[in-house]
Amino acid sequence: MPEWYDGALFYGDEEDDLKKGIILTIAGFTFLAGCGHQEQNAPITPKWPGAAYHIAFDTQASKPNPSGVTIPAIKFTANPEALERRACLVVRIDDAGAAKNKPLMNQLVMGPVDINGAAGALPADYMDEADKGLASLLESYGIKGKIKISVMLVRSSISAQPGDDEINEKRLSDWLPTDLVVTKGHTGR
Repeated sequence: MPEWYDGALFYGDEEDDLKKGIILTIAGFTFLAGCGHQEQNAPITPKWPGAAYHIAFDTQASKPNPSGVTIPAIKFTANPEALERRACLVVRIDDAGAAKNKPLMNQLVMGPVDINGAAGALPADYMDEADKGLASLLESYGIKGKIKISVMLVRSSISAQPGDDEINEKRLSDWLPTDLVVTKGHTGR
């Protein structure tokens, strides 16, 4: 087909250009359709497994607390994508270790503490207050000797006497168990 000039526009192979455009569009959509979801054989492992915070007891021997109970210093490492500014420590007493004087209240929820950064340790004065609070609780039930406890970090918005559901909902770490020796105590109630 011959081309001709109309003064402002060139007319020519418009029909061929339209066919090429349609073919190019179909080829593009076909290519993109092949880029859909592909099955993967290897499972994807998360960048940070488990709870947002991992806690561990310090391996150095703690200075004995005058209250008669000494919880080892607690170190933490946090998921950099889920940092918290404040947290509370929950200390749970293993009821089996309490024997005959089974406590009615088996956990202590400490007040909030600043936990800035992706790694660190709970402050020594905070741990001292936890020792005193736990010692007071154990003394009120006359519990003495070797006991088992577990500790966990939770969000600071937790209530003073939370149930298991609230603790699980606001947990930042997993439970970390340890054995303690209670050196003080009396006959209980």
